[in-house]
Amino acid sequence: MAKQRYRLFDITLARRTQVSASLVRFTFTGPDVGHMETYAPDQRIKLFFPKGSGTLDPLFEIAKLAEHEWYGAYSSLPDAQRPYARTYTIRALRPEHSEVDIEFVLHGDNGPASRWAMHARPGDRLAMTAPAANTEGPQVGYEWKPPQGVRRILILADETALPAAAGILETLDALPLKPKVEALFEVPRSDDKQALPPTAKQHWLARDVESSCQHGELLQRALRDIDLQQEIIALGGNPGAATNQDSKDERSEDEEARLWEPATLDDSAPFYAWIAAETKVAMQLRRYLVNECGLPKEYVTSMGYWRLGKSNG
Repeated sequence: MAKQRYRLFDITLARRTQVSASLVRFTFTGPDVGHMETYAPDQRIKLFFPKGSGTLDPLFEIAKLAEHEWYGAYSSLPDAQRPYARTYTIRALRPEHSEVDIEFVLHGDNGPASRWAMHARPGDRLAMTAPAANTEGPQVGYEWKPPQGVRRILILADETALPAAAGILETLDALPLKPKVEALFEVPRSDDKQALPPTAKQHWLARDVESSCQHGELLQRALRDIDLQQEIIALGGNPGAATNQDSKDERSEDEEARLWEPATLDDSAPFYAWIAAETKVAMQLRRYLVNECGLPKEYVTSMGYWRLGKSNG
């Protein structure tokens, strides 16, 4: 039987680096990090945080017995021993140095992950599930899949998706023939702006400039300020086409809660939009592009990275 693409890794915090006012980078090492792999700049992984004063030993012990069936091992633990699990993005992987970087948004002591990030020190131990090198099966856990012939890329992200978006810009910067790229980043504070590759025209939207605005409001305003309709028509879009629009029947609360809609396009598609933000915000941005601008919905990848009002950290 082929090994699963994802396996459980034992990792230790080596150092922490303050990237911006609200974002901190944690560099982890471990005996098997050199066997870790990443497929795309938005590669998803899971981090596991011990409950209370507990440890991760029960997870590692049962995972050894289950070999690479990490989820079954995790689920079989008693609730008191089952660690908290949260999804993050690999910001950088250096297998030759057995190092992997994960970036956290600091938003207070209001969840197991954010609490850990507030107090973490070198030597602290976590568990991570990530792709393992030299395993068979489909590559999974990422959505950044731009068509090879794309001429126009739009990236929309809030602070939770900034690590993935930053990695995407670095990937685009390495291309010999660069498409036209525009990126909108909504962040908590003005000093969260980062020096990213100039591959894209970048719009940094800080909520502390307008204290009365709601989360995602600046992204929506800035998107509407971009004159996209004629550009989309020129690239093959059709504003107002009924078959292109999102159905009103899909707008249930359940749909809002689980929003995760990857693009379904081929390499001839000229336009590609990548959206990652709070669930309802991502849905609204997608529907504006599809229903009002006429962008074919097959050209849009939209992901709800978290949900307002629910503990995500």
